[in-house]
Amino acid sequence: MELGAELRAARSRAGLSLVEMARRTHFTKPFLCQVETGRRTVLPAVHRAYEDVLGIALEVANPVRVAHEWLLVDSPATTHTRAGRRVRKGLAVELETRVAWLRRLDDVTGGADLAPLVLNELADVRDLCRTASYRDPVGRRLLVVLGELSQLAGWVTADAGRCDEAQRLYLSGLSVARDAEDPVLAAQLLSTLAYQMSNVGNRRDALLVARSAARGASGATPLVRALLLERVAWAAARMADRALTEQTLDVVDDVYEERSEDGDEPEWVYWLDRREIDVMAGRCWIALGQPQRAEPLLSRALATDDSGHAREMALYLTWLAEGYVQSGNHDAARETLVRARQAALGVASVRLEERLRQVAQSTGQPPGQRCPARVGSPLCESCWRTGRSGRGGVPWPGWRSVGTGCCRERRHAWSTRRSAPSCAAMRARTWSA
Repeated sequence: MELGAELRAARSRAGLSLVEMARRTHFTKPFLCQVETGRRTVLPAVHRAYEDVLGIALEVANPVRVAHEWLLVDSPATTHTRAGRRVRKGLAVELETRVAWLRRLDDVTGGADLAPLVLNELADVRDLCRTASYRDPVGRRLLVVLGELSQLAGWVTADAGRCDEAQRLYLSGLSVARDAEDPVLAAQLLSTLAYQMSNVGNRRDALLVARSAARGASGATPLVRALLLERVAWAAARMADRALTEQTLDVVDDVYEERSEDGDEPEWVYWLDRREIDVMAGRCWIALGQPQRAEPLLSRALATDDSGHAREMALYLTWLAEGYVQSGNHDAARETLVRARQAALGVASVRLEERLRQVAQSTGQPPGQRCPARVGSPLCESCWRTGRSGRGGVPWPGWRSVGTGCCRERRHAWSTRRSAPSCAAMRARTWSA
């Protein structure tokens, strides 16, 4: 039985009408009707709401099943008009800009620091989509923003060590991308989930989901295709499938060469370059136990000074260290791991901490302690002004800081410019770093 049908059956057994369920869950009756009849994917929020109202545990959405539903089922007809405030194109553009900025902030900020901000932004935009009114073209842009925020929220929460929450965010974003009729964004969400599953989940399912994402990304641009295929290669390497890994990496190289400087690529693939492709290839060869093929790729990538991206630099170094371990060069592995730990100082990333512990065990070194206080975090205004984060300047118009101290002790508040539209997504918010 599909999950939507299970929700309907559980509601009927409890003697609740759809009207009463809508009242208790605060979702509309037409929306819940579409969920129960399978015309909409069951969002994690809907799933939890039914469990709370009915007081029972229901089956959690399976990523593989959802992947195939997304690949095979036509997008449902969606209505973007909502009662309430009128949203115009200008706000959609501003929200798109904010998402792009948050994505770049992830380059220099660990997930434990960034997750609260992204999740707040996600909640605001979700509320906007539910309560505001707008024309269809604006509504579609808002849904794309919501889908992109779901992907970013999943990424940063996974980096913060909350992988179950990340999976729910990816799957809810997939539903939004389908409603927006954006198969490329849907593929990005599925592919990111597959990447997580390759690392901490069922590797066989991860490969299936990654291949489904690559297959279903109709109309994808060269960089997007390269990204999706990279994750297929990684999933194959984690399954120890050397032939598929090598074949896919070759295709990645070919597809990457098809790119053009003036190509119309999605903003969210801005970071993918030759260096990143070399790093992923090197990681795949390490996973396959072939350090001699990985070392030149990783060393070349690390030759460029990129101290502003500390988390990525530290992660790259851990792969190089693991390659040295596989080659039997334990001294070089320990020296490289020391460099990785130095690069990781101040980065609030559970994923990075776990990776450092894993590699330390393979080298015979003690795992070390958790990262110290995050002095110099990119979210500290003074650090941005002095350039400690690697890119100076105030990170966003309307930034203001409250209190004293630096980073860990500082409270950060976000306030909009006076000219900004009045909507939930633009309200001031304060949170502790």
